[in-house]
Amino acid sequence: MSATSASRWSIALAPLLAVACSDPPASAPVVPDAGVAQPPPTVTYSPPAPVLRRLTQSQYVNAIHDLLGDDLLVTRPIEPDVELGGSISVGAAGTSISPRGVEQYEALAYDLAEQLLRNEARRARVVSCAPAATADATCAETFVRATGRRLWRRPLADAEVTALVTLAGNAATTLGDFHRGLEYALSAMLQSPNFLFRAELAEPAAGAEPARFGPYSLAARLSFFLWNAPPDDALLAAAADGRLATDDGVRAEVERLAASPRLARGLRAFVTEWLGLQHLDAVSKDPTVFASFSSDVPAAAREETLSLAEHLALTRDADFRDLLTTRETFVNRRLASIYNVRAPSQTRPDGFGLVTMPDDSPRRGLLGHVSILALAAHPTSTSPTLRGKFIREALLCNEIPMPPVNVNTALPEPAAGLRTMRERLSQHQANPSCRGCHVLLDPIGLALEHFNGMGAWRPTDQGAAIDASGAIDGAGYRDALGLGQTLHDTPAFPRCVTTRLYRFAYGRHETEGEEGEVGRLAQDFAYGGYRLRRLMSQIATSAAFRRADGRSE
Repeated sequence: MSATSASRWSIALAPLLAVACSDPPASAPVVPDAGVAQPPPTVTYSPPAPVLRRLTQSQYVNAIHDLLGDDLLVTRPIEPDVELGGSISVGAAGTSISPRGVEQYEALAYDLAEQLLRNEARRARVVSCAPAATADATCAETFVRATGRRLWRRPLADAEVTALVTLAGNAATTLGDFHRGLEYALSAMLQSPNFLFRAELAEPAAGAEPARFGPYSLAARLSFFLWNAPPDDALLAAAADGRLATDDGVRAEVERLAASPRLARGLRAFVTEWLGLQHLDAVSKDPTVFASFSSDVPAAAREETLSLAEHLALTRDADFRDLLTTRETFVNRRLASIYNVRAPSQTRPDGFGLVTMPDDSPRRGLLGHVSILALAAHPTSTSPTLRGKFIREALLCNEIPMPPVNVNTALPEPAAGLRTMRERLSQHQANPSCRGCHVLLDPIGLALEHFNGMGAWRPTDQGAAIDASGAIDGAGYRDALGLGQTLHDTPAFPRCVTTRLYRFAYGRHETEGEEGEVGRLAQDFAYGGYRLRRLMSQIATSAAFRRADGRSE
């Protein structure tokens, strides 16, 4: 522990604050809207036990900005996100905090407390009373109850309030400043497991009834799913007055959350995780091969994909399968130069604008985005294998086995008769230990060979013509456009989107007892015109989303 930390703890020991569980039982399933085509009858649903999820990095930042002010700077490092099965949300339910992470959260907590409480204008947002003395327990309690309720996403128990007020009073007395004392109480709340972890607590089941999440736990489930952030005051109020214990109350709150601009944050968090866009931060290209690749390309590429997903799902409320085939996209000047299109004349403050690719453009939809093409490639070349793997795993939810241990993955060098990537991979597949996986991946990835390792179009490979034709699961195509349309039309793609959104919402991979629910949601997704906003609302208002035990109905 650092000297600074030691001096802080010498003032008062921060208490280990327990999680309260005083939520009333949740309610029965929500009745779908009249006039909307309905899914098949309810299937047996048997969920596993609830999970304890650590806040992801983006959720932590959103919580600070939403609850304490978006002018606070979260500049110190915190515990990195952990992926499990390609999912940050699932990883958050399977990890704790390392000793180094404890120190990082502590340092950031004190830094944030100082930013908030040593600035008079900021302090006025959270301190509603004027202290009557250096150690004013009444004013401190007012601050602790109000701020703690928002940070911990539930009312604090009296014992928790007493411990924090005592901590603030001891610190204020030692330092001779009431607000400096509050800094210790606030930093203790920010370091507490009650803030850093999402405890999903259930009400005791009555007889044969399944256990349901209590209203405060349900409020957090709803807000972190739809907003990637903690509940606001209105949602906490709905939990407090019992509205989340009724079908109409849940539906009303989900409709309110879905109508908020903050829904874009939830959507973007899902798309980032689903497509692995967080890995763009580590993408680099050999400048001797890709001279036009620069350090600003990965961030721009990520924004293009997220903007398009938001445009289709929220702005237009369109068929989300069009993500694979649309000629619309969002570019800034950097991406426009890579795509060889005119930069948009109307742009947002960040320089991005909506453009429509020409009718004869070979680039449409997600598979033409630099984000995917550069991410699923090597620093010096393309990689049909990585691109095929991305399509199989991210877009079709196929499980691809790991390559055999010590297998030689190096491709033959370009030579006479082995100029194109297709020719080199054909020879590589002659090795029986390589063929098993490569026949599943390479034919798909080869459809994207007209795009080089950074995503720019090229007519030839090593001076030889590129054959981009192929087939996936029996459906043939001529090029990348045909592949995108084939994926658009296959039922496997919307089923995969549903599966990945379910994992994002629940923080776990679906179990055998949940497969029927995922199938029901996938069919409802199709009946609803493949509208992702509607699918998000259907998950949030479903009876399954409120179930908190592992018993069958």
